[in-house]
Amino acid sequence: VQDFTGPTELGNCLKGVDVVVIPAGVPRKPGMTRDDLFNINAGIVKSLVEAVADNCPNAFIHIISNPVNSTVPIAAEVLKQRGVYDPKKLFGVTTLDVVRANTFVAQKKDLMLAMLDIPVVGGHAGITILPLLSKTEPYATFTEEEIEQLTVRIQNAGTEVVEAKA
Repeated sequence: VQDFTGPTELGNCLKGVDVVVIPAGVPRKPGMTRDDLFNINAGIVKSLVEAVADNCPNAFIHIISNPVNSTVPIAAEVLKQRGVYDPKKLFGVTTLDVVRANTFVAQKKDLMLAMLDIPVVGGHAGITILPLLSKTEPYATFTEEEIEQLTVRIQNAGTEVVEAKA
């Protein structure tokens, strides 16, 4: 095991790496829009992906940095410019939306959270988050009103957390 610290050691840190996980960036604060977040985090992701492209171009890259809807395309463009883009190796990690969907449905329907699986597709911001409630496993039925309420809550959960921390 080796340790690396700071941007001057980033290249050495990435040599020979097969998987890179990028959670870097600032979290959203109250009053901050995802555009504000993008203006800060896009530059951070860009510089890290440039280092990945230069030092481990075949690595799988998992981007967690928000807004994922925007940071993943930035990463793709950097990789394309460096001639190392492989769409099968670049991922935006949005598992949090699945966890939220599972949690909210378990609470609403009085189901065991550990048993639920609700696919969530789309992006990771507001209305781009689409929980597929009709595909809930195990099968559960929802009224139109429940679908509307759950969908809105899942889509706005990130903002709810930011406001709760204020």
